[in-house]
Amino acid sequence: MQLIECRLEIDEIDSFVADLGDLGDRHSVTIQAFDARYVADRRHLERAVEFADRAIDRGENVARDRAVEILLYAAGRRQIDRALAMGVDAGETRAVVLVDGDSDEDETAALEAVEALDAFVDREPTLETQDIETLCDFFDVPDAEREATDASLSALVRERVALLEVEK
Repeated sequence: MQLIECRLEIDEIDSFVADLGDLGDRHSVTIQAFDARYVADRRHLERAVEFADRAIDRGENVARDRAVEILLYAAGRRQIDRALAMGVDAGETRAVVLVDGDSDEDETAALEAVEALDAFVDREPTLETQDIETLCDFFDVPDAEREATDASLSALVRERVALLEVEK
């Protein structure tokens, strides 16, 4: 799995999603773009990929598309329409683009192709800082829970990803 932290300027979301799908097919990888505000850290997305692949291998996946299944796990939700809030939208977005395939070469080629898209503005660190309020609201992490544990917010978000596996 490789990530590119960046800024995107998306004119038309359906066209952008189709472009990502085409690039994924061309390079034999899965590509998913996330609004960086909802990504706790790299490990958050690694766990989402692990659980999505496990669900697919077991025939327990909700989505037909692997990229959407990864989004569901990353969002900690089984409803696709609710999970889509974690994806990018039209306009300017600080983003994290995930590329996952069987080879580093395919992933690297796909990342380069993503950077060549019109919507790609620039590489920009997006995972260095967290929007704590946004993460807590999106993943339903109340203040009381944060105060009752030594776990980091990232760890609590990853717990939500893992709980989705248990709750199905």
